[in-house]
Amino acid sequence: QVQLVESGGGLVQAGGSLRLSCAASGRTFSTYVMGWFRQAPGKEREFVAVISWSGGSTQYADSVKGRFAISRDNAKNTVNLTMNSLRPEDTAVYYCAASVRLRLGVRTTEYDYWGQGTQVTVSS
Repeated sequence: QVQLVESGGGLVQAGGSLRLSCAASGRTFSTYVMGWFRQAPGKEREFVAVISWSGGSTQYADSVKGRFAISRDNAKNTVNLTMNSLRPEDTAVYYCAASVRLRLGVRTTEYDYWGQGTQVTVSS
């Protein structure tokens, strides 16, 4: 069992940057694949980025590739999402998620635990 709490969201102008953090409870954090998803109003939750348990492998949605970076610190039980060159279309609630599976999942159904989300708003 793991509990996830996101932080770092806020209002930023287009072209700006934000860094989201997700703090996890539990002693088995390093065994989870960790992902970030987002959900805009009226839209389905979509994949943003994922990182392997070791941090050695990552995958990104095409829409954020080259602008966002996912990282993790297993000693601190945290996973971060650094977002640069933000666009209005990045506006959404961002969710941290943990998966007990080994693969780098891109579907919401592949994740077992979710945080409550943090709002990111990018103004034009």
